Amino acid sequence: MTTFLINVAVISLGCPKNQVDCEHMLKLIEEGGCKIINDESMADVIIINTCCFIDDAKQESINTILEAARRKTEGKCKRIIVSGCLAQRYKDEIIKEMPEVDCIVGIGHIEDIVSAVKGKCDSIICQKPYSHPTGGRMRFSPSYSAYLKIADGCDNRCTYCVIPSIRGPFASRPEEELIEEAGRLAADGVKELILIAQDTTSYGIDLYGEARLVSLLKKLCKVEGLEWIRIMYCYPERITEELIDTIAGEDKICKYIDMPIQHCNDDILRKMGRRTTGEQIEKIIYSIREKIPQVTLRTTLITGFPTETDGQYLEMLDFIKKIKFERLGVFAYSREEGTPAAKMKGQIPEKTKQRRLEMLMLAQSEVAGEVSSGKTGKKTKVLTEGYDSPAKQYYGRSEADAPEIDGRVFFTSEKAVRSGSFIDVTIESAADYDLFGKAGD
Repeated sequence: MTTFLINVAVISLGCPKNQVDCEHMLKLIEEGGCKIINDESMADVIIINTCCFIDDAKQESINTILEAARRKTEGKCKRIIVSGCLAQRYKDEIIKEMPEVDCIVGIGHIEDIVSAVKGKCDSIICQKPYSHPTGGRMRFSPSYSAYLKIADGCDNRCTYCVIPSIRGPFASRPEEELIEEAGRLAADGVKELILIAQDTTSYGIDLYGEARLVSLLKKLCKVEGLEWIRIMYCYPERITEELIDTIAGEDKICKYIDMPIQHCNDDILRKMGRRTTGEQIEKIIYSIREKIPQVTLRTTLITGFPTETDGQYLEMLDFIKKIKFERLGVFAYSREEGTPAAKMKGQIPEKTKQRRLEMLMLAQSEVAGEVSSGKTGKKTKVLTEGYDSPAKQYYGRSEADAPEIDGRVFFTSEKAVRSGSFIDVTIESAADYDLFGKAGD
């Protein structure tokens, strides 16, 4: 008897946390007897794993669904499934306004994805809250690098953020489960492990009654095969001296801290529902830099939050120039329905937000140029990621560069260099965000 495979194309949008969920779905789909393909024009089923964190992400998700709908009307596709955050938040609206969509799979129903692909479920399955998927993953990321999602959801309740209402309360995964997964990933050739959650520094509080990130890190450092452990999304109020000492003292932990602060003005921070003041943020930064002199600090800022004055925006501009973050991104405030901030008086015009964003990023560009120039003549360890044939250069990332959001190191080498291997590169020149050098002495 002939078996006809269902060809499935999956499009994953948004953050690495969403990507990990999608990797679990892909594995389930494969185990369910379907074929994963990259060409959407040849797919019987298209799955869009969506994001809706801010307006731009929401629009990207909607546009991607509409493109899939066009393919369904004109081509081979017979079924469209929408999953992820947009699906969870706007399930009824999607089914009503986009009749081409056949099924909505909520964030708590990843295990139902095969039934959805085969058309054996309701049009909307969103009853259960998020729970951590079990089983394997079909990873998007390169063989040598992987994300480890240590928790999901959030309890911080920042006034501008929809995540708690979509993904629920903060939920940590047990330590032993994470160590076991890290071991499997290392055995598969992963050398860089990137810890992610909505707030990694809250890890363990819900499970153990206390923060356990330090304990987890020390156990992960014992996993054979791992060479870099990178920590993302550290809330400043929970960056303790013990955590700083651990990062400083463990060779495998990248001297890289992603610490989203969002603003530096106390009044705006209070209105955002943040739990630190500008002075406390500076104190934490000084402590980090004192104990880890070679640290790379990454942060994100929001400009144009309701009531933000010119003076408060200029305070943030001065803050950027004073602190000199090695890595920094800026978002224009996005007015998200259902959040307390959306109802606040003093909403800022879009043109003003964009002007402020551009000026803040211009200031950061100057800082980044200074930081990069300071690395010329020095040697840095690089994780090789590929070869640029036209430029006749290899490229990769240093300890100071997280994948997709930071810069790259481009280098020449007299010997062939494999992707996934570490190599010492002497930096010869620098741009604002990228470095250029030569392998070896």
